[in-house]
Amino acid sequence: MTTISLLAVAAPTRLDPVELFLDADIVVQAVMAGLILASIWSWMIIISFALKIGGAKKRAAKFEQDFWASENYEETLDAYRNRDVAPARIAWGAITEWKKSTKGGVKDVRGAQGRIAAVMDSHVAEEADRMAARLTFLATLGAVAPFIGLFGTVWGIMNSFFQIGAQNNSSLAVVAPGISEALFATAIGLFAAIPAVIAYNRFSASVNRYEAILQRFADRFNANLGRELERV
Repeated sequence: MTTISLLAVAAPTRLDPVELFLDADIVVQAVMAGLILASIWSWMIIISFALKIGGAKKRAAKFEQDFWASENYEETLDAYRNRDVAPARIAWGAITEWKKSTKGGVKDVRGAQGRIAAVMDSHVAEEADRMAARLTFLATLGAVAPFIGLFGTVWGIMNSFFQIGAQNNSSLAVVAPGISEALFATAIGLFAAIPAVIAYNRFSASVNRYEAILQRFADRFNANLGRELERV
């Protein structure tokens, strides 16, 4: 049997990711392990965020339904005091400022209404920032992971060329395994980056829609409080 035939028999019939990882250089292994851990963490963020924003929207919708149907806003807010409901926190902030502005009588209705609006806008921004707090990791991973994987690939290819010089043999059988292991690092980098980028773009749009829901509630409540201020 010829040498070529022996190589054909010994060659694997499919790629084995575990074997590629175990046979890789220690530096390439470290790159792969880091990217795999980052990918796992990103999927945890993706799943938890999807559940988080879905629940937040449902709670906000339920609160608004109860709030606008109520004749006493403070009683409704008391019922939601210990619940994680963003519009309730916004409304509490507005009512607190309203009480401060009307404590000694209202001398400047427009000024009082402006302060109430500013307080609610601040709470809306705070709620949106809280919701989007962990999305920065997805953006960072999506931008950096391909380059980290590329670093592992470059290092692995450099190591393969070193093996050529060390063994004084340029046969494909000598360099192919090392190159395959090196390219696997880039593949893992893309595997980590692509879902992170897609999720970040989609969730950013979701946060913007969520912020718009809160802002509409704040504007409507501010209009109601403005009418109350005119009666004081």
